[in-house]
Amino acid sequence: MSLDRDGIRDAVAAVRSGDPRALGRLISWIENASPALPMIMKELAPDTGRAHMVGLTGPPGAGKSTTATSLVRALRARGQRVGILAVDPSSPFSGGALLGDRVRMQEHALDQDVYIRSMATRGHLGGLAVATPQALRAFDAARFDTVIVETVGVGQSELEIAQTADTILVLLAPGMGDGIQAAKAGILEIGDIFVVNKSDRDGAQSLVRELRTMISLADRGPQDWKPPIVSTVAYENRGIADLLDAIDRFWASQMESGRADERRVARARREVESLALAKVRAQFRLNGEAELDDLAKAVSRGELDPYAAADRVVLHR
Repeated sequence: MSLDRDGIRDAVAAVRSGDPRALGRLISWIENASPALPMIMKELAPDTGRAHMVGLTGPPGAGKSTTATSLVRALRARGQRVGILAVDPSSPFSGGALLGDRVRMQEHALDQDVYIRSMATRGHLGGLAVATPQALRAFDAARFDTVIVETVGVGQSELEIAQTADTILVLLAPGMGDGIQAAKAGILEIGDIFVVNKSDRDGAQSLVRELRTMISLADRGPQDWKPPIVSTVAYENRGIADLLDAIDRFWASQMESGRADERRVARARREVESLALAKVRAQFRLNGEAELDDLAKAVSRGELDPYAAADRVVLHR
């Protein structure tokens, strides 16, 4: 399909109508940083802001994909349309996702109201791919009720999910490191709901107690949401109803308090700031590389301090 204005409008119209192939093409354009990306985002904008974005994060092996599959099953039983964006590590050879769409979540592969997409990080730290926010806008425009974002599971640099999702689920499993390690990784700070998966294993209750203690130590006001801990055995579908109930309660509390809108505004602000900084960097690389080299030499010789050099870069003087 052409990437001129008419072609993009046709593609977006097909996405709105629920065409999975059109959605796949649109996400590929986004992922490949098409020059038409600003035009694509402009066409998508009026159709965004409706879907509930659920982030699923935690260490590798905690059962994120299995939990996502069980959540999709429960949401489909409610009649919801569900999108899954699974962010995978990049292959060192091809640069693409190591795990493809067909490998995971086979149960839902033929369901017309479920769309599964894998996206490679391409070396980007933070647990998500650079294109994730724009890809989520495409899912939103395709009128999915809930979009599940499953992250790479890289631990300490995974906090980007907090800036992307409406509701954040942190999965942990017994035998994969204690709660202290989870706290060090920073994931205890971002979780809205904690899930102890594989809770039929030894050590599950101990992990629940550790998490409960750490959550109680957090600085929260009396009206603030206190993250619950839900025990699941995802591969047997045990505890998934309780998890979905916790998600419902959290999202209802956020909508009632107005914090859902605050979170989305903050997310949009970070996205605008990120894009603005990227444009500045690109413009400077295009026109200011020689100037930067001269300034760097002056700083290294002690002829100029780095703050003054930075001012010259910003003010172009």
